[in-house]
Amino acid sequence: MISTPVTLLVLLSAAMHAGWNFVVKASADRFLDYTGLAVAGAAVAACVLPWLPMPAVAAWPWLATTTFIHVGYYLLLMQAYRHADLSIAYPLMRGSAPVLVALAAPLAGDAINPALMLGIALVAAGIALPVGIGFRRGGIAPAGLAYGFATAAVIALYTIVDGIGARRSGHALSYTLWLFFLNAWLVLGVALRQRGRRALVHLRKRWLFSLAGSTLTVGSYGLVLWAMTVASIPAVAALRETSVIFAAIFGAWLLKERMGRWRIAGAVLVALGAIAIRWS
Repeated sequence: MISTPVTLLVLLSAAMHAGWNFVVKASADRFLDYTGLAVAGAAVAACVLPWLPMPAVAAWPWLATTTFIHVGYYLLLMQAYRHADLSIAYPLMRGSAPVLVALAAPLAGDAINPALMLGIALVAAGIALPVGIGFRRGGIAPAGLAYGFATAAVIALYTIVDGIGARRSGHALSYTLWLFFLNAWLVLGVALRQRGRRALVHLRKRWLFSLAGSTLTVGSYGLVLWAMTVASIPAVAALRETSVIFAAIFGAWLLKERMGRWRIAGAVLVALGAIAIRWS
């Protein structure tokens, strides 16, 4: 069973995660604004890291691996948001990932009990329901579906890698900040290769936006990685996907995306799944 404090912190992480995805989706230039979040996150990390212990040596291979995985996630995420609404792409990506994480749980030494499996199944079903209805009615482009599933697979991969890495690091916050610091330079390299000088001009103009958004990205993932050091990785991964409820609200309220009965029904299933996970 996940303790109440850990549950509440993971739910806070979920809200923060949906928040920065909303910011990226609503952006006029998602590619460069995400780059700005990454670079600002590295700046925040650089200010804090001198005061933290280094991650244990056993964590560095995992940290090096996940740095490249996160770049792949970044590129796929941009394509998913290019081809689908936030309230469709986000649930598709986040809903598929917990199931894949659960299947890979033995790699991290985590067991899956029936209550946890029920919770994961409810979360996945609640997320998949509106996506499936939308696809059947022709409301989702095949490209959006393909990029969504591909992004989900990468999310599951980095979740397992980072869960193991954070546990071996001996200090989840230090591991998180090193990840953001290292990842930013690869992301910036991709942006410079594709946009050249325009990328630097954009980052300079949007520095305040980037700094504010980076607090959501760093804070959200830092909370999750810490939770994975004290609780089951599949349980934390699935509980975090309650962020789809926040994403649906942001999409309907702020982006004026339609919130139909199937999306509401899906949100209810996600909430029931979160309850099952909490008491598993």
